[in-house]
Amino acid sequence: MTHPTITLIEKRVSANLFDDTHTLSDREIEELIRLATRAPSAYNLQNWRFIAVRTPESKARLRALAYGQAKVEQAAVTFIVCGTLPDHAAVPVRLRPFVEAGFMPSDMVSGWLEGARGQYADPQMARDEAVRSATLGAATLIYAAEALDLASGPMVGFDAGGVARAFGLAADEVPVMLVAVGRAAPGNWPQKPRRPLIDVLEIS
Repeated sequence: MTHPTITLIEKRVSANLFDDTHTLSDREIEELIRLATRAPSAYNLQNWRFIAVRTPESKARLRALAYGQAKVEQAAVTFIVCGTLPDHAAVPVRLRPFVEAGFMPSDMVSGWLEGARGQYADPQMARDEAVRSATLGAATLIYAAEALDLASGPMVGFDAGGVARAFGLAADEVPVMLVAVGRAAPGNWPQKPRRPLIDVLEIS
């Protein structure tokens, strides 16, 4: 029997059509993001933030910045997934519960802090890490939605600067992706064909 997680991965689609009568409660939105934040992040910095765009006014504002994509308004909620430029000083705070639980030696934390300090001194590396963290969070959000019998539609077609201004993003936040989540409407395509493994896999 195929494992349920494999079935979930194989049946997921990028939805374009959503039931615009469907809504999600605060609790349902919180559960989606609780699961999304189980994604990995370097140094456990968890340098992401999710803005749940749900009111008609906010959806209309976001749709205008997403080049008119209807699913922004039709979905129950569209998340703005932001990556935050990594702050090495946050490493001890993020790791403290792990150390206090006895999983990590306390003297290891300073090594992680110095590693993050050196790695993210390069602004390009810092921005790359913000994008990586947000992307991992977005991917986990997509599969969390699928597991909860919801459809999702990731989008990279939007005015990033406009979104940052319209939704009050901080200077250290990068809007990486929009993810529409809700109940699928009829007419969505099935998952599109994937390239053969011979084209994308090398085993050395």
